[in-house]
Amino acid sequence: MKERDKIQSGPPDAGLKNRIADFSRASVFSPGMIIIPAAAVLVIVLIVFILSDTPARTLYFFFIGPFRNIYSFGNMLNASIPLILGALGITVAMKAGNLNLGGEGQIYLGAFITTIAAIALSRFSIMGGLIAAVAGILASGAMAAFSGFCRAKWDANELITTFLFSCAVIPVVNYFITGPLADPAASLQSTGKIAQSMRLTLILKPSNLNTGIFIGAAAVVIVHFFLYGTGKGYEFRMAGYNEIFARYGGINTKLNTVLAMAVSGGFYGLAGSVAVLGTYHAAVKEFSSGMGWNGLAVALIACFYPPAIIPAALFFAWIGAGARIAMQNTGLNFETASIVQAVIFFLATSLVIRDIFSRKRKNRQWKV
Repeated sequence: MKERDKIQSGPPDAGLKNRIADFSRASVFSPGMIIIPAAAVLVIVLIVFILSDTPARTLYFFFIGPFRNIYSFGNMLNASIPLILGALGITVAMKAGNLNLGGEGQIYLGAFITTIAAIALSRFSIMGGLIAAVAGILASGAMAAFSGFCRAKWDANELITTFLFSCAVIPVVNYFITGPLADPAASLQSTGKIAQSMRLTLILKPSNLNTGIFIGAAAVVIVHFFLYGTGKGYEFRMAGYNEIFARYGGINTKLNTVLAMAVSGGFYGLAGSVAVLGTYHAAVKEFSSGMGWNGLAVALIACFYPPAIIPAALFFAWIGAGARIAMQNTGLNFETASIVQAVIFFLATSLVIRDIFSRKRKNRQWKV
């Protein structure tokens, strides 16, 4: 194979990452980004009509329920916070040519370390809470960075290592939450509560919405500026376009792999920290289940474009909140609600639809 062909095709084991990377370079306003949410809503309607005894009532609670009162609306917005931060984490990794599949464990670890540090530093009030959050971010960042190091040093596939490390961390954290650090007075399996002075301020009572929503919005602005307004962000994006070409251009791709994975894990850790400081106020057993994968789905809906992550996260949170409210107020059972959410995830992560529009776009370019 000619050297030029190697540069264009990238590493031979890129496979899935290259296909997703192609999509990450697509326009956020491409037809696929409109059709996927629209198709998701259509699928919801079809499933409800097939499986619900009262489809009209179910659809009302599904789509209107999250907006009926402040409590439901605030909780829907609050559910979008970890989705925003998780999507930012996968976006940074993807833009640099990596794919972090360890979001579940990284959020969980970040939340756990934040809780333990906050309890230990309870006498330091707000400053102690800030230090605890930083500790959670660093722990999750280090976890992801190690996968980046394994790839840079030994060319280990980070898709596998991040996923395996995540699977290994979750039962270890569960052991501490349900064992040595368990709170016997808690109604759920969890650690003790963090101090009141360390908790994020509620902004839409009686819902759980807190100032973490501003942290998520600020993070979007920071990531967008970093990726498109700084030299290091440019290096990340060039490595994501083609690692070999970036290396020929003098970019230290191995170092950037470690840095990008560290930042990615850090954002997942921040999601866990905000969840503890703003919503749960303790490390609750497996509270983060699904958050990592949902963050990936949000990033895919947003086409890995930071400003589009906010509306994508709100859409995903709206669907999730609607499913829960419909389940509580109608005959919609848990399995049906799970099917709906699974379909949404499938549509969001489907590469087939994206490939169709990618091919059409390329054909139009060739015709021109």
